[in-house]
Amino acid sequence: MAVSANRLELLQIADAVAREKNIDRQIVIAAMEDAIAKASRSRYGAETDVHAEINPRTGELRLSRYLQVVEQVENPAIEIALVDAQRFNPAAQIGDTIADTLPPFDFGRIAAQSAKQVIVQKVREAERDRQYDEFKDRIGEIVNGQVKRAEYGNVIVDLGRAEAIVRRDELIPREMFRAGDRIRAYVFDVRREQRGPQIFLSRTHPQFMAKLFAQEVPEIYDGIIEVKAVARDPGSRAKIAVISRDSSIDPVGACVGMRGSRVQAVVGELQGEKIDIIPWSPDVATFIVNALQPAEVSKVVLDEDAERIEVVVPDDQLSLAIGRRGQNVRLASQLTGWDIDILTEAEESERRQKEFVERTQTFMDALDVDEVVGQLLASEGFRSVEELAFVEVAELASIEGFDEDTAEEIQNRARDYLARIEAEFDERRRSLGVLDELRDVNGISTEIMVKLGENDVKSIEDLAGCATDDLVGWTERKNGETTKIAGFLDGIEISREEAEAMIMDARVKAGWIEAAAETVEEEAAG
Repeated sequence: MAVSANRLELLQIADAVAREKNIDRQIVIAAMEDAIAKASRSRYGAETDVHAEINPRTGELRLSRYLQVVEQVENPAIEIALVDAQRFNPAAQIGDTIADTLPPFDFGRIAAQSAKQVIVQKVREAERDRQYDEFKDRIGEIVNGQVKRAEYGNVIVDLGRAEAIVRRDELIPREMFRAGDRIRAYVFDVRREQRGPQIFLSRTHPQFMAKLFAQEVPEIYDGIIEVKAVARDPGSRAKIAVISRDSSIDPVGACVGMRGSRVQAVVGELQGEKIDIIPWSPDVATFIVNALQPAEVSKVVLDEDAERIEVVVPDDQLSLAIGRRGQNVRLASQLTGWDIDILTEAEESERRQKEFVERTQTFMDALDVDEVVGQLLASEGFRSVEELAFVEVAELASIEGFDEDTAEEIQNRARDYLARIEAEFDERRRSLGVLDELRDVNGISTEIMVKLGENDVKSIEDLAGCATDDLVGWTERKNGETTKIAGFLDGIEISREEAEAMIMDARVKAGWIEAAAETVEEEAAG
C-alpha cells in the first residue's frame, strides 16, 4: 500500500465499502484517513501527531504533522520553536499549532495490516451505529425476516441489514421455527451494546396483535377506528377493545370483516389464538360489562378509590364469566385496568343479608334499641352511627313508626355513643404517647391518632416523614395476582388524596417545605 497510490483507487474503495455496508461515504473516507495516519506513525514515531486528509472529490492524499508553537522545545516530535514556526507562518504565536506537510512513502506490510484493521473497526462501528439509528425509530412496528438459526429455544432472525432475536418467552407457546422460515414479529426494544445493537422482537406482546389488526383493517390504519386496549394470553385467547370515531362505522364489525376474513387473518398469524373484539366505552362499568363477554352481567358496583369493581352475574353464568382457569376475568381485568371481583346473585344476596344483620346489631349495641328499631334503621340505608348522629332529625322522624321525639332520642344516643368512643380513643392515644400537636394536622381524628401511635408515628415530625403508601398501603401485582399490602390506617376509610394532604400539611407545620424552598432559593442565588 503506498500513499502515492492511484487517487481514484482510494475513492473507488470508499464508494464500494459505503454501498456494501450501507453507510455514509464520508464515514469510510474518515476511517481511511485515521488508518493512514496510524500507519504513518510507524514511520515518523508513535508520539508524532500525524493527520491524513483525502480530498473527497479528487482522491488526493495529504499527510501532515501538527506541531505546537513553544518558547523552548522539549519534545521535537510534537513541538516547534517560535522562530522556526514563523518561517512557516510569520504571524505564528506561542500556543498556536503549525501543520507541517510530510512527504508520501510506501507502507510496510505490518503498517498496512494495521491500517486495514483500523478501517475494518471504524466501518464496523459505523455500521452498528447505522443499525441502531435505523431500528430505534422502528420500535412499535412489525418487521418481516427470515429465521437464521434457533439456539436454546431463542430464534435469531435476519432482517436484511441487521440481526434480531426472538427470545423463547416472546414466542407463542408450542410455536416452532426452523432455519429459512419466514417470520413476522413486533419490535419492542432496541439496545445499544458493546457487541452492536441488540434488536428484540416479540410475538406475544399485546401490541403485536394490535399492529396485525392495523395491517388487516384499513379503518384502523386510517385512524377511523382506534385500538384502545389489548390483553393477551398468547396462543390461547385475547381481548381487544376498539372504538370508532365515525358513528356510521361499527368498530367490531369492521375488525371482524366480511365472513370473519379480517379477524381470521390475525388468528392465523397467532397460531389459532381466539380473539374477543370488545366495543370500548368511556363509562367504566359499561366497558367492564363488555369486557366480560360472552358472560351476562346483572349488576356492577365500583370502588373508584381502590380501583376495584364488583360484578354480579346469574348463577349459571359464573363459570363463563370466570373462564377456564380464570382466563376470562383475568383478561378482562388486564384490558380495563381494574381489579374485578365476581359474585353470583345468590352470593351477593347472602352478603347483603350478612351486612344487614351486622348493621342491625351495630345499631342495637350502640343505641341500646331492640332488634325491630335496628332493622328499621338498617333498611332505611343508614350504614353507621355517625350518619345517625348528624342526619337531619326530620329525616329520622319520617321513618314509618318514628315520631320527632323518637328521632331526637335516637340521635342523642348516637352522639352519646360517639362521645364515649372518642373518650376511649383519646385515652388509648395518651397511653401510646401520641402528642396533642397531631390534632393540628388537617384531617386527623382521634381514631387516626391511635392508629398512627400503634405504628410508632407520634408527632408531626414522624407524620411528615411518612409516605402516602405508609398510611393507605399499596398493591403488588405478580404473575397476574394482586396482593394488597396494608398501611398504618388499615380499617379506616381514607383515600390516597386525603392521606397525601395530611402528610403535606404535617410537612408544612414541621417547617420542612419552607426549609426546602429556602434551600432552592439559596442554590439559585449561589
